[in-house]
Amino acid sequence: MEQAGMKTDKAAIGLSLLCVVHCLVTPIAIVMFPALGATFLEGETFHYALLFLVLPISLFSLGLGCRKHGHRDILLIGISGLFLLSLILLVGEETLGELGEKLSTVFGAVIVASAHFRNFKACQDKKCHSTAES
Repeated sequence: MEQAGMKTDKAAIGLSLLCVVHCLVTPIAIVMFPALGATFLEGETFHYALLFLVLPISLFSLGLGCRKHGHRDILLIGISGLFLLSLILLVGEETLGELGEKLSTVFGAVIVASAHFRNFKACQDKKCHSTAES
């Protein structure tokens, strides 16, 4: 079960970084390649799909890690980032503006990735301690 948690942490970090890259690169790519504007990359469908993947993977991984290493603060940080990402998607660009939505999304994704990085490290440390004590 340890390996599953570590793999899902890596997957969640990758998805969070994909979210950041999407927010920062898509506007530039659309200016350079206008046909991209008509693809799923610019629509809300992509955001919902990404959140649909991030939520269960993150909750599983962070929850598993929290049970193993006991650092509830890591779980709370991750949940805060997930809540922010969900809230941004619900509130939308109409309320935050395009720049506000992108900056908030990048901030939320960085929070989630940071929580997973800390979770991954805490799980590694716990594994090292339990191996050394055996």
